[in-house]
Amino acid sequence: MPELPEVETIRRELAPRLEGRRILDLRITKPDILLGGVSPSEFRDRIRGVRVRSVSRRGKWLLFELDGEVLVSQLRMTGRFAVGPGPAPPIEDFRHVAAEFDLDDGQTLFYDDVRRLGGFMLLTREEWTREEARFGPEPLAPGFRARDLDRVIRRGRLPVKNALMDQARLAGIGNIYASEALHAAKIDPARAAGTLSGIEIRVLHRCLRGILRKALESSGTTVSDYRAVNGRSGSYQKRLKVYGREGEACFRCGAPIRRIVQSGRSTFYCRECQN
Repeated sequence: MPELPEVETIRRELAPRLEGRRILDLRITKPDILLGGVSPSEFRDRIRGVRVRSVSRRGKWLLFELDGEVLVSQLRMTGRFAVGPGPAPPIEDFRHVAAEFDLDDGQTLFYDDVRRLGGFMLLTREEWTREEARFGPEPLAPGFRARDLDRVIRRGRLPVKNALMDQARLAGIGNIYASEALHAAKIDPARAAGTLSGIEIRVLHRCLRGILRKALESSGTTVSDYRAVNGRSGSYQKRLKVYGREGEACFRCGAPIRRIVQSGRSTFYCRECQN
């Protein structure tokens, strides 16, 4: 699933193309991408004719701020966007287009999702305010300090990797960047978060923010399905130290990278460096 750097990359690429544009019409060809119980006809009636005021992000969610409502997009595993003059998507491998939004500048926003695990929710601003309250702080926010990480991560007995990925504690972190940050900080991913020292928290805070910034500079990590707008791949996968490298040598100590399963998700780490 795209994490903070991937969704932020998409936001930055969509914002200049969509902000200020009016949605003249739309077509929903796969109704199961509409989340929250809204029908295609109701969705079309509420969206058609409105202006996109801004494109923003919260955690792993992409937000289209409309006139009085918020269109929330969850990309999940295979959701992708493209923008072009239509009527067909501008890249050939968009073979599972689920939604098309015609804009007032003659462009069309295409949403493609082969597995259709993602989609859209249309919320009032009050509904979005309640939904947003479930998220923890943004790890790249200017005011996010080591003491803030300490406050959200060390409560309870969760393993530190699970705590990093808990969206109610910290927004936007998933499997890739939790594994990478813990390796950089030399912290065992299975260790109870509440046992970290103040120094370890400060190191983890620095490593996490540094890795997220570098991943964002690289337009994210393309391991399998993730693509930025119009099919562009990220390049941070070339800099991964542990994720997806089971059995390969650790770049730091030479020991083999190991994989364990935590809460149904693969965790990659070096048992020699992270102990």
